[in-house]
Amino acid sequence: MLLTDELLLNYKRCRRRTYLDLYGNDREPDAAKEFLLKLKRESQAHVAAVLTARSLSYHQPQAAANDWLLNAKETQALMQQGVDCIYGGILTLSLADWRSSLIKDPRQDKTEIEATQSDNLLFLASPTLLIKQAGKSKWGDWLYVPVNIKLGRRPKQEYKFISAFHAQVLAAIQGVLPSKSQLILRQHDDYFVNLDHWLPKMQAIVANCLQMLATDTEPEVFISRQKCSLCHWYSHCYTKAKSEQHLSLIPGVTPKRYEYLTTIGIETVESLAATCPINLGEALGTQAAMELKQQALSLLDDRALLKYDYLGTAKTSIPIAAIELYFDIEAEPERNLDYLLGVLLVDRRERTERFYPLLAENPEDEGQIWQQFLTLVNSYPNAPIFHFSEYEIDTMKRLAQLYRTPKPQIKSLLSRCVDLHYSITRSVILPVESYSLKSLANWIGFQWRDRGASGDQCVCWYDRWINTKDRSFIEAILRYNEDDCRATFYLKEWLVQFLLEARMNEIV
Repeated sequence: MLLTDELLLNYKRCRRRTYLDLYGNDREPDAAKEFLLKLKRESQAHVAAVLTARSLSYHQPQAAANDWLLNAKETQALMQQGVDCIYGGILTLSLADWRSSLIKDPRQDKTEIEATQSDNLLFLASPTLLIKQAGKSKWGDWLYVPVNIKLGRRPKQEYKFISAFHAQVLAAIQGVLPSKSQLILRQHDDYFVNLDHWLPKMQAIVANCLQMLATDTEPEVFISRQKCSLCHWYSHCYTKAKSEQHLSLIPGVTPKRYEYLTTIGIETVESLAATCPINLGEALGTQAAMELKQQALSLLDDRALLKYDYLGTAKTSIPIAAIELYFDIEAEPERNLDYLLGVLLVDRRERTERFYPLLAENPEDEGQIWQQFLTLVNSYPNAPIFHFSEYEIDTMKRLAQLYRTPKPQIKSLLSRCVDLHYSITRSVILPVESYSLKSLANWIGFQWRDRGASGDQCVCWYDRWINTKDRSFIEAILRYNEDDCRATFYLKEWLVQFLLEARMNEIV
C-alpha cells in the first residue's frame, strides 16, 4: 500500500476522504470539477514562475512521476551525486524505516506497532524541490532540505504539516534531520516551518492515519459545505448523510457541537427539536442552543420561523423605495480582478426591471466598469443597494482605493448598502441546509436558468473567454449574474412580506 503525502494531506483535512481514496473502489467518485483542474494548472504555472524568477538550475529524475519506484531510485542517485537542486523528485520509505526515524516515545511506538499490520506499507513524498546544503549526512559533507512551492497566499497548517512530513522522510533517507523545511508562497515570499513544533504534531497525525488503515475503520460522514464542495467523494458522502438525516446537514452543527450532541444522546433532527434549550445552553451557550433547536423544528415542519429573539431586539431594517438596486459581483481571484458588476434596477413606480451587466471583457477594463458603476448608482442617489454578502462591500472599498474614488463619495455609497444575508440570518430560521443565496432562493421558489452554474464555474468560464474569445462563455456568465441579482430581489420581497406578517401577528 502506498501512503502518499497527498493522502496524508487529505487525512488532515478529512479522514474519510483518505479512507475512500484507498478503499472506495466499489463506489463511484465524482468527476474532477473544472474549477479544481484550473487550480491545479495555476499551481503548476506558479511553480514554473518561481523556478524562472529564481534562476534555479536543477536536475530532474528522468522517470515519470507515475513510475514512482524508478523515480525514487533516480532521486536518491542524484542526492548521492550531490547535485545542488532536484526538481520533481520522489522519496520512498518503508514503514519499518519510518518507525526507526521517529523520536522515540515508547507509548507512541507501541500504539503504532499494535495498530499497524500493513508491513508492506510504503510512504511516498514528493517535495517540489530538494536543495543541497552544507552538513553531515550519509552522502558526505552535504544534506538536503525540502522546499515546497504553494499557490496559497499564507502558510496554511496543511502546508506546514506536509513540510514536516517531508523533513521526517528525508531524515530517514539521508541519516540526518534537515535543519529547516521551506515554503515558497504565491507572492514568491519564503516561509520556514518550525520543525520543533510541527514534527510531533505530524507524527501524531500519521500514527492516527496508520491506525485507521490498519483497523479498516470507515470514518463517519460529516458534511462541511465549504470544505467538501470540491471533493470527488462529495456526492457519495452527501447521499449517505441525507439517507441518515445526519446532524451535520443542519446549519450551525459544527464538528465540536456534533461531538457534544452525540455524547448526550442527540443523534437525530427529531431529538434535537425535542431537546430543552436550557440544557443545551449550559455547554453551547443560550443563543446557539435556541438557534439549533429552532433550526431542527424548521426542518421538521419545512417552514420558516421567526428567530426566537427577533421581536425582543432591535428589528432588522429593510428599506422599501421607489427605485431599488440589486448588486452582485463576479470575480477572478487568481487575477485579483472583479470583472463583472451586475446591477438589477427595480422601478416600483413604473413596474419595470432592467439589468445592467457592467463587464470587463479584458482584465484591464476593470477601472472602466467601476466608473460605469459609480455613474449608474449615483444617478439614483436615494436608491438602496441590496447585496448578499460582505464581499460586495469589501470590493467597493478595494476598487475605490485602487481607482482613487473620493472618500466622501464612497462613504455615501456604502451607507446605502443593505446586506440581505445579514438581514436574513438575524431575523429568520429557514428549513435549509445552508444559508447561501442559492439555497435560500431555491427554497422560496426561485430557480437559476442554468442549473449547473455557480460562482466557481463562472471563474472557469471567464478564463475560457480570455483564452478563446468565445462569447458563449460571456453569455453564460451574464445569465448567472443576472439570476443572482434577481434571486436577491426575490428573497428581499419574500423577507419583507414574512416580517410584515410576523408583525401583524404580534399586534393581534
